[in-house]
Amino acid sequence: MKICVKGNASAGERARNTGVQANELVECALGYIARENVLPAHPPSGKRDESPSYESLVDGTGRFVPNRKVLELRGKLIKFMETHIYPMEKEFAKLAQSDLRWTVHPEEERLKEEAKRQGLWNLFIPGNASAGERARNTGVQANELVECALGYIARENVLPAHPPSGKRDESPSYESLVDGTGRFVPNRKVLELRGKLIKFMETHIYPMEKEFAKLAQSDLRWTVHPEEERLKEEAKRQGLWNLFIPVDSAARARRELAAIENKQSFDQLFGEGLTNLEYGYLCEIMGRSVWAPQVFNCGAPDTGNMEVILRYGNKEQIAEWLIPLLEGKIRSGFAMTEPQVASSDATNIECSIKRQGDSYIINGTKWWTSGAMDPRCRVLILMGKTDFNALKHKQQSMILVDMRTPGIHVKRPLTVFGFDDAPHGHAEISFENVIVPAKNILLGEGRGFEIAQGRLGPGRLHHCMRLIGAAERGMELMAQRALSRKTFGMFIAQHGSFVSDLAKLRVELEGTRLLVLEAADHLDKFGNKKARGILAMAKVAAPNMALKVLDTAIQVHGAAGVCSDTVLAHLWATARTLRIADGPDEVHLGTIGKLELQRASKL
Repeated sequence: MKICVKGNASAGERARNTGVQANELVECALGYIARENVLPAHPPSGKRDESPSYESLVDGTGRFVPNRKVLELRGKLIKFMETHIYPMEKEFAKLAQSDLRWTVHPEEERLKEEAKRQGLWNLFIPGNASAGERARNTGVQANELVECALGYIARENVLPAHPPSGKRDESPSYESLVDGTGRFVPNRKVLELRGKLIKFMETHIYPMEKEFAKLAQSDLRWTVHPEEERLKEEAKRQGLWNLFIPVDSAARARRELAAIENKQSFDQLFGEGLTNLEYGYLCEIMGRSVWAPQVFNCGAPDTGNMEVILRYGNKEQIAEWLIPLLEGKIRSGFAMTEPQVASSDATNIECSIKRQGDSYIINGTKWWTSGAMDPRCRVLILMGKTDFNALKHKQQSMILVDMRTPGIHVKRPLTVFGFDDAPHGHAEISFENVIVPAKNILLGEGRGFEIAQGRLGPGRLHHCMRLIGAAERGMELMAQRALSRKTFGMFIAQHGSFVSDLAKLRVELEGTRLLVLEAADHLDKFGNKKARGILAMAKVAAPNMALKVLDTAIQVHGAAGVCSDTVLAHLWATARTLRIADGPDEVHLGTIGKLELQRASKL
């Protein structure tokens, strides 16, 4: 680092001390940075909103901005563009295409003066567009540092009275929040959990994948591998259990359970109190293996079903069904899709839930009821119609159904590109006069759509998070294969076309990861309804990106890529279903497009 200090090129005592001056100036700067309070003793007097809501930090286009200052400047800029720039574009272009194009349009100078007047001048200077009290005072800090340096240069004695002790600031640096892969994580807690998860995957999951797959392809495939239960206990012991549970959902469940007499402590079952954003950094790791999520009790459809009961269940439903699910003693299924109608439009469903005294009678057929083939599956959340004559979106209800109830017939397991996903499975089920207690209705009759939207937001996002992990696994296997296999006298990694494809896939993967994490952040801040646009974007982007990565990985592996010798084919099959499951691409694209048009109509 070069530091310009007067006297660097001069002779005598001053010049001989140049190195000492430079080093002490650096120490001075480091000492300033290490100060506990870097804010000026008298901060700027401009009053700020003490508790701005997130809604107040959304601009006119519906886009979130980091603070009130940026919101105001953004509003000014948009108005300036609409009032001054857009109307003049043709005039500027006309001059630029004329014989006088090397002259400056007189209106440009006037607009510059107007920009200065409105405080829209030199916004690029550091500190102008930053957030937080510390960042807003960047200019003050910089000036104080310069004063410190100038004061040092003017000193008669440049040697310190007491040499530095060598101790450094103990506060966490950004470098300390980067994991072993060089990826930044939001806080120390997530960093530690991520490290544990990666180690758990490497130590326990990857070595067992072939064993799990072997059982799943045998005559005993509808049984549970004994090692799975052992790994669950190990995950609990390491604090890697139920990480998906959001703080607010856990708080509600605790309140409901508080009313239960002779209750035991269930605190250890409610995860680590993570936000959706924090969980995104962890769920991705689980997505690297089709077998991993269930080991941490973070697999679909259980997570979505537990979330429904956490948010909408009463204390009896929580005690009877949620607690065993949280403990991992039972599993569950979600029965919504029907074979005879297009179930992507849930108003089409025909399964009936009719009230009869203190019970409901269920009749209908469901398929793609994921999890229903598992021998541990004890409860279904079923969506049907309680009133065929009500308003279109008030006809549907959700109800908890015990799998052991008479009249439930599992007709067959369904396969996904040849994979039956045993022992989890996807079932076609008929319900013939199935009698369910009325107390099992969730939230009340006609609330099915409301519950579905609450369930599908986090559920869709969890799929996207896992797809990021699946794509990362594909990238890793692809790169390893390319570095070890030769074609036409050179390694695959030496072929220019492969290097280019690999780079493009990395770019797309990183962009999709950021979109998914931003969607998680919006879900935390705004809730399902206001975040539906970006959730839809993530749900479209993630499967399509993962499919590109996995398809290229399969291509690089050749024949090995399409068989069960690697996990690629199974990961690809799972990713492909997610362009349909939890809403097809076309539905989500419709949502995104409509929201875009709504924003445009308000401009």
